[in-house]
Amino acid sequence: MPPLPSPFHDSPSPAPVVEALRAAGCVFAEDEAALLVAAARTPDELTAMTARRAAGLPLEHVVGWAEFHGLRVSVDEGVFVPRRRTEFLVDRAAALLTGHPGPVVVDLCCGSGALGAALARAYGPERDGRLTLHAADIDPAAVRCARRNLAPLGGLVHRGDLYAPLPPGLRGRVTVLLANVPYVPTGDVALLPPEARVHEPRAALDGGPDGLDVLRHVLAGAPQWLAPGGHLLFETSERQADHALAATARAGLRARLAHSEDHEATVVLATRPD
Repeated sequence: MPPLPSPFHDSPSPAPVVEALRAAGCVFAEDEAALLVAAARTPDELTAMTARRAAGLPLEHVVGWAEFHGLRVSVDEGVFVPRRRTEFLVDRAAALLTGHPGPVVVDLCCGSGALGAALARAYGPERDGRLTLHAADIDPAAVRCARRNLAPLGGLVHRGDLYAPLPPGLRGRVTVLLANVPYVPTGDVALLPPEARVHEPRAALDGGPDGLDVLRHVLAGAPQWLAPGGHLLFETSERQADHALAATARAGLRARLAHSEDHEATVVLATRPD
Protein backbone atom coordinates (compact mmCIF):
# COMPACT_ATOMS: atom_id res chain seq x y z
CA MET A 1 0.00 0.00 0.00
CA PRO A 2 1.62 3.33 -1.00
CA PRO A 3 2.21 5.83 1.81
CA LEU A 4 -0.18 8.74 2.15
CA PRO A 5 1.06 12.18 1.15
CA SER A 6 2.95 13.94 3.92
CA PRO A 7 0.90 16.51 5.87
CA PHE A 8 3.91 18.81 6.18
CA HIS A 9 3.92 21.98 4.07
CA ASP A 10 7.57 21.31 3.37
CA SER A 11 7.99 17.56 3.28
CA PRO A 12 11.01 16.60 5.41
CA SER A 13 13.86 14.62 4.00
CA PRO A 14 13.63 10.97 5.04
CA ALA A 15 17.43 10.71 5.12
CA PRO A 16 17.83 11.29 8.90
CA VAL A 17 15.04 8.81 9.56
CA VAL A 18 16.67 6.22 7.30
CA GLU A 19 19.99 6.77 9.08
CA ALA A 20 18.42 6.30 12.51
CA LEU A 21 16.57 3.16 11.47
CA ARG A 22 19.65 1.66 9.84
CA ALA A 23 21.64 2.29 12.99
CA ALA A 24 18.93 0.45 14.93
CA GLY A 25 19.22 -2.55 12.60
CA CYS A 26 16.01 -2.11 10.60
CA VAL A 27 16.47 -4.12 7.40
CA PHE A 28 13.93 -2.16 5.36
CA ALA A 29 14.94 1.27 6.64
CA GLU A 30 14.05 3.17 3.46
CA ASP A 31 10.54 1.72 3.21
CA GLU A 32 9.88 2.22 6.90
CA ALA A 33 11.16 5.80 6.79
CA ALA A 34 8.72 6.60 3.99
CA LEU A 35 5.83 5.26 6.08
CA LEU A 36 6.90 7.20 9.16
CA VAL A 37 7.22 10.45 7.19
CA ALA A 38 3.76 9.88 5.72
CA ALA A 39 2.20 9.10 9.11
CA ALA A 40 3.72 11.94 11.15
CA ARG A 41 1.73 15.16 11.43
CA THR A 42 4.58 17.35 12.68
CA PRO A 43 8.39 17.21 12.69
CA ASP A 44 8.36 16.58 16.44
CA GLU A 45 5.98 13.67 15.98
CA LEU A 46 8.23 12.23 13.27
CA THR A 47 11.19 12.44 15.65
CA ALA A 48 9.22 10.66 18.38
CA MET A 49 7.93 7.97 16.03
CA THR A 50 11.42 7.35 14.67
CA ALA A 51 12.77 6.98 18.20
CA ARG A 52 10.03 4.49 19.12
CA ARG A 53 10.71 2.40 16.04
CA ALA A 54 14.47 2.52 16.61
CA ALA A 55 13.85 1.34 20.19
CA GLY A 56 12.20 -1.82 18.83
CA LEU A 57 8.47 -1.07 18.79
CA PRO A 58 6.82 -2.82 15.82
CA LEU A 59 6.34 -0.45 12.90
CA GLU A 60 2.62 -1.25 12.89
CA HIS A 61 2.30 -0.10 16.49
CA VAL A 62 4.19 3.09 15.72
CA VAL A 63 2.04 4.12 12.73
CA GLY A 64 -1.13 2.61 14.18
CA TRP A 65 -2.09 0.28 11.33
CA ALA A 66 -1.07 -2.83 9.43
CA GLU A 67 -1.63 -3.73 5.82
CA PHE A 68 -3.53 -7.01 5.58
CA HIS A 69 -5.27 -8.53 2.58
CA GLY A 70 -5.48 -5.14 0.88
CA LEU A 71 -6.91 -3.41 3.95
CA ARG A 72 -5.42 -0.88 6.34
CA VAL A 73 -6.24 -2.45 9.70
CA SER A 74 -6.02 -0.41 12.89
CA VAL A 75 -3.49 -1.96 15.33
CA ASP A 76 -2.93 -0.45 18.78
CA GLU A 77 0.15 -0.90 20.92
CA GLY A 78 0.11 -4.22 22.73
CA VAL A 79 -2.18 -5.85 20.16
CA PHE A 80 -1.07 -8.80 18.03
CA VAL A 81 0.05 -7.65 14.59
CA PRO A 82 -1.66 -9.66 11.80
CA ARG A 83 0.87 -11.62 9.75
CA ARG A 84 0.82 -11.41 5.98
CA ARG A 85 1.08 -15.20 5.76
CA THR A 86 -2.37 -15.44 7.34
CA GLU A 87 -3.85 -13.88 4.20
CA PHE A 88 -3.71 -17.43 2.82
CA LEU A 89 -6.17 -18.56 5.51
CA VAL A 90 -8.55 -15.75 4.51
CA ASP A 91 -8.29 -16.79 0.85
CA ARG A 92 -9.22 -20.37 1.71
CA ALA A 93 -12.12 -19.20 3.85
CA ALA A 94 -13.41 -16.89 1.10
CA ALA A 95 -13.44 -19.81 -1.34
CA LEU A 96 -15.57 -21.82 1.10
CA LEU A 97 -18.19 -19.04 1.29
CA THR A 98 -18.96 -19.32 -2.41
CA GLY A 99 -22.56 -20.45 -2.74
CA HIS A 100 -23.47 -19.58 0.86
CA PRO A 101 -25.99 -16.72 0.87
CA GLY A 102 -26.11 -14.96 4.21
CA PRO A 103 -23.26 -16.88 5.91
CA VAL A 104 -22.45 -16.61 9.60
CA VAL A 105 -18.74 -16.02 10.31
CA VAL A 106 -16.99 -16.07 13.67
CA ASP A 107 -13.44 -14.75 14.14
CA LEU A 108 -12.15 -16.41 17.33
CA CYS A 109 -8.97 -15.16 19.05
CA CYS A 110 -9.58 -12.20 16.78
CA GLY A 111 -6.86 -9.79 17.91
CA SER A 112 -7.33 -6.66 15.80
CA GLY A 113 -10.16 -8.32 13.87
CA ALA A 114 -8.07 -8.38 10.71
CA LEU A 115 -9.21 -11.83 9.56
CA GLY A 116 -12.90 -11.11 10.00
CA ALA A 117 -12.58 -7.74 8.30
CA ALA A 118 -10.69 -9.20 5.35
CA LEU A 119 -13.16 -12.05 4.90
CA ALA A 120 -16.14 -9.70 5.05
CA ARG A 121 -14.54 -7.50 2.39
CA ALA A 122 -13.71 -10.52 0.26
CA TYR A 123 -17.29 -11.77 0.50
CA GLY A 124 -18.48 -8.38 -0.72
CA PRO A 125 -21.84 -6.61 -0.63
CA GLU A 126 -22.77 -7.77 -4.12
CA ARG A 127 -23.51 -11.35 -2.96
CA ASP A 128 -27.02 -12.58 -2.25
CA GLY A 129 -27.71 -12.19 1.43
CA ARG A 130 -25.63 -10.42 4.07
CA LEU A 131 -22.68 -11.86 5.93
CA THR A 132 -23.18 -11.96 9.70
CA LEU A 133 -19.89 -11.40 11.51
CA HIS A 134 -19.00 -11.97 15.17
CA ALA A 135 -15.56 -11.87 16.76
CA ALA A 136 -14.15 -12.58 20.21
CA ASP A 137 -10.93 -12.15 22.14
CA ILE A 138 -9.94 -12.36 25.79
CA ASP A 139 -7.70 -9.27 25.67
CA PRO A 140 -9.46 -5.92 26.29
CA ALA A 141 -6.98 -3.96 24.15
CA ALA A 142 -7.61 -6.31 21.24
CA VAL A 143 -11.36 -6.04 21.67
CA ARG A 144 -11.24 -2.23 21.56
CA CYS A 145 -9.14 -2.37 18.42
CA ALA A 146 -11.30 -5.01 16.73
CA ARG A 147 -14.44 -3.01 17.40
CA ARG A 148 -13.01 -0.07 15.46
CA ASN A 149 -12.10 -2.33 12.57
CA LEU A 150 -15.30 -4.38 12.43
CA ALA A 151 -18.02 -1.89 13.36
CA PRO A 152 -18.03 -0.30 9.87
CA LEU A 153 -18.68 -3.79 8.48
CA GLY A 154 -21.52 -4.51 10.87
CA GLY A 155 -19.39 -6.91 12.92
CA LEU A 156 -19.97 -7.45 16.64
CA VAL A 157 -16.96 -8.02 18.92
CA HIS A 158 -17.26 -9.81 22.27
CA ARG A 159 -14.76 -9.96 25.12
CA GLY A 160 -14.14 -13.31 26.74
CA ASP A 161 -12.47 -16.69 26.54
CA LEU A 162 -13.04 -18.44 23.20
CA TYR A 163 -16.74 -19.37 22.77
CA ALA A 164 -17.87 -18.15 26.21
CA PRO A 165 -18.88 -14.59 25.18
CA LEU A 166 -20.59 -15.54 21.90
CA PRO A 167 -24.39 -15.20 21.66
CA PRO A 168 -25.95 -18.62 22.37
CA GLY A 169 -28.11 -18.23 19.27
CA LEU A 170 -25.04 -18.83 17.11
CA ARG A 171 -24.74 -22.45 18.25
CA GLY A 172 -25.05 -24.80 15.31
CA ARG A 173 -25.28 -21.90 12.83
CA VAL A 174 -21.67 -20.89 12.08
CA THR A 175 -20.75 -21.28 8.42
CA VAL A 176 -17.05 -20.42 8.80
CA LEU A 177 -15.12 -20.29 12.06
CA LEU A 178 -11.74 -18.57 11.85
CA ALA A 179 -9.47 -19.41 14.77
CA ASN A 180 -6.09 -17.69 14.66
CA VAL A 181 -4.96 -19.53 17.77
CA PRO A 182 -1.47 -19.16 19.24
CA TYR A 183 0.63 -22.16 18.22
CA VAL A 184 4.19 -21.36 19.31
CA PRO A 185 5.35 -23.97 21.87
CA THR A 186 6.10 -22.36 25.23
CA GLY A 187 9.77 -23.27 25.00
CA ASP A 188 10.09 -21.50 21.66
CA VAL A 189 8.56 -18.17 22.66
CA ALA A 190 11.96 -16.92 23.82
CA LEU A 191 13.27 -17.53 20.29
CA LEU A 192 10.78 -15.16 18.67
CA PRO A 193 11.94 -11.75 17.41
CA PRO A 194 11.84 -9.06 20.13
CA GLU A 195 9.09 -7.22 18.26
CA ALA A 196 6.80 -10.15 18.99
CA ARG A 197 7.87 -11.47 22.38
CA VAL A 198 8.32 -8.02 23.97
CA HIS A 199 5.54 -5.99 22.38
CA GLU A 200 2.75 -8.48 21.64
CA PRO A 201 0.61 -10.21 24.28
CA ARG A 202 2.00 -13.54 25.45
CA ALA A 203 -1.49 -15.05 25.19
CA ALA A 204 -1.48 -14.40 21.45
CA LEU A 205 1.79 -16.29 20.96
CA ASP A 206 2.12 -19.09 23.53
CA GLY A 207 0.29 -22.28 22.54
CA GLY A 208 1.42 -24.35 25.53
CA PRO A 209 4.04 -27.11 25.76
CA ASP A 210 3.43 -28.49 22.27
CA GLY A 211 1.79 -25.38 20.81
CA LEU A 212 -1.64 -27.01 20.53
CA ASP A 213 -3.28 -26.30 23.90
CA VAL A 214 -5.57 -23.49 22.74
CA LEU A 215 -6.36 -25.35 19.54
CA ARG A 216 -7.62 -28.35 21.53
CA HIS A 217 -10.07 -26.10 23.39
CA VAL A 218 -11.27 -24.62 20.09
CA LEU A 219 -11.72 -28.08 18.60
CA ALA A 220 -13.65 -29.30 21.64
CA GLY A 221 -16.34 -26.67 21.07
CA ALA A 222 -16.34 -26.46 17.29
CA PRO A 223 -18.88 -29.27 16.58
CA GLN A 224 -21.45 -27.52 18.76
CA TRP A 225 -21.02 -24.12 17.12
CA LEU A 226 -20.55 -25.07 13.48
CA ALA A 227 -23.55 -25.57 11.23
CA PRO A 228 -23.76 -28.98 9.53
CA GLY A 229 -21.19 -28.76 6.76
CA GLY A 230 -19.65 -25.68 8.43
CA HIS A 231 -15.89 -25.11 8.39
CA LEU A 232 -13.19 -24.34 10.95
CA LEU A 233 -9.92 -22.91 9.62
CA PHE A 234 -6.74 -22.44 11.62
CA GLU A 235 -3.07 -21.95 10.92
CA THR A 236 -0.35 -24.29 12.12
CA SER A 237 3.29 -25.04 11.44
CA GLU A 238 4.46 -27.82 9.16
CA ARG A 239 6.05 -29.69 12.06
CA GLN A 240 2.77 -29.58 14.03
CA ALA A 241 0.50 -30.39 11.09
CA ASP A 242 0.16 -34.14 11.70
CA HIS A 243 -0.65 -33.64 15.39
CA ALA A 244 -3.14 -30.88 14.54
CA LEU A 245 -4.86 -33.14 12.01
CA ALA A 246 -5.07 -35.96 14.55
CA ALA A 247 -6.58 -33.64 17.17
CA THR A 248 -9.11 -32.41 14.60
CA ALA A 249 -10.16 -35.97 13.77
CA ARG A 250 -10.59 -36.78 17.48
CA ALA A 251 -13.00 -33.84 17.70
CA GLY A 252 -15.19 -35.47 15.04
CA LEU A 253 -14.31 -33.12 12.20
CA ARG A 254 -13.08 -34.01 8.73
CA ALA A 255 -9.84 -32.21 7.97
CA ARG A 256 -7.38 -31.53 5.21
CA LEU A 257 -4.22 -29.46 4.86
CA ALA A 258 -3.60 -26.56 2.52
CA HIS A 259 -0.11 -25.13 2.06
CA SER A 260 1.15 -22.04 0.28
CA GLU A 261 4.80 -21.73 -0.65
CA ASP A 262 4.31 -18.06 -1.52
CA HIS A 263 2.87 -17.25 1.90
CA GLU A 264 4.95 -19.87 3.74
CA ALA A 265 1.70 -20.83 5.44
CA THR A 266 0.01 -24.09 6.43
CA VAL A 267 -3.72 -24.09 7.11
CA VAL A 268 -6.01 -26.83 8.38
CA LEU A 269 -9.53 -26.81 6.92
CA ALA A 270 -11.88 -28.81 9.13
CA THR A 271 -15.51 -29.55 8.35
CA ARG A 272 -18.40 -30.67 10.52
CA PRO A 273 -20.12 -33.62 8.83
CA ASP A 274 -23.63 -32.94 7.53
